[in-house]
Amino acid sequence: MMMEESIMLLDGMIPAEEIKMRIERLQKHMADDGVDAVLITQNIGILYWSGTMQSGYLLVPASGEPTLYVRRSVERAVRESSVRTVPLGSFSRFGATLRRDYAELFGAQQPPRIGADLDTLPAATFLKLASFVAEACGDSELPDRGISRLTDASPLLRRVRMVKSEWEIQRIEQAALALDESLTEALPELREGVSELEWIAKIEYSLRLRGHIGSMRLRGYNQEVPTGMVGSGEAAAEPTYFDGPAGGRGLGPHSPQSVSRKRFARDEPILLDLGCCIDGYVIDQTRTAVIGELSLELQAAYAAAERIIREAERLMIEGARCSDIYAAALQLASDLGLADHFMGFGADQVRFLGHGIGLEIDEWPVLAAGFDIPLEPGMVLAVEPKFTFPGVGVVGIENSYVITAGGTPPRALTRTREAVIVK
Repeated sequence: MMMEESIMLLDGMIPAEEIKMRIERLQKHMADDGVDAVLITQNIGILYWSGTMQSGYLLVPASGEPTLYVRRSVERAVRESSVRTVPLGSFSRFGATLRRDYAELFGAQQPPRIGADLDTLPAATFLKLASFVAEACGDSELPDRGISRLTDASPLLRRVRMVKSEWEIQRIEQAALALDESLTEALPELREGVSELEWIAKIEYSLRLRGHIGSMRLRGYNQEVPTGMVGSGEAAAEPTYFDGPAGGRGLGPHSPQSVSRKRFARDEPILLDLGCCIDGYVIDQTRTAVIGELSLELQAAYAAAERIIREAERLMIEGARCSDIYAAALQLASDLGLADHFMGFGADQVRFLGHGIGLEIDEWPVLAAGFDIPLEPGMVLAVEPKFTFPGVGVVGIENSYVITAGGTPPRALTRTREAVIVK
């Protein structure tokens, strides 16, 4: 019954009016920033602004109609896309194609300012696209000039995507429901002697039946994450390259994060940092469990995590600066004598309290120093105060919230009840 409730509302197609609204918002920001066009190359960006994730390049002018140039599959892209969609054709002729299709833009006396998602664009592809932009501008004899004309629009693109529509929030809520149901199904199997790997497989099976795509997308270079991280005892506290407060031991150097083959033992903390991705949109949630009882030190640390997340909830109102919320969390962790263990340990501590979520799990805004963007209604953030004790384990909590209007507290999207799960 519950599974049917989770699945019946799903519809993976992005409505045309949703795409239209996104394009209009992007074009407004482009006009404000003096950007004449953006060339979107990353799959997620193409999906967000066109409705399809078929490979190619999406050109969005500051005014006028965007065009998606598709390498493959053109047939599927035409079926799914809500913008003008055409075959890419010969990649070597892309500059001439742009000049033909956007003659007014590229034929202007003043060369246009063209932005691209340079934070995700491979250098070799960037150099090719820069030469095509130069050719489109009439600089075919000086292709290197395109390098200076193809500017970084990544901050612009990420800013536009910070505020979620009701359609997007509904997808995140569906992911939260699916995760809560799957965790409830799997908790009876969380027993002494069961391995982390065995147990997360039960979660993943339940999630997949509810529409989870099987991965959680990250924008960060060389960053990746599976469905989540289940770490017990010292395995959870083992440092790794993943840019988070707890990465987990993993299955080896080839997969140095998330679950290991370690078996659950009594009286050790078990970190259940899990996610789900429905229709491309992710939920991020952490709960702490124990088979037996946590030590007094770990109980105090978990209570501190609860205090920090309650304080974050109080501060996360419209207009609040992200950096101020992070500073308040740091101060509270210090006041409680736990600064050395907050969000990691030693050189492996991370410098944030929370992060935006949506199509990717590392979106803007970020609750971190220097991130002074004020919160706006519709922003969705995962807040994750955690404490790491090397050789012992990690405890903490993570909820995802949507910012509301009028100075009211954020609305929690995660559904799983709080408090330590005691088995």
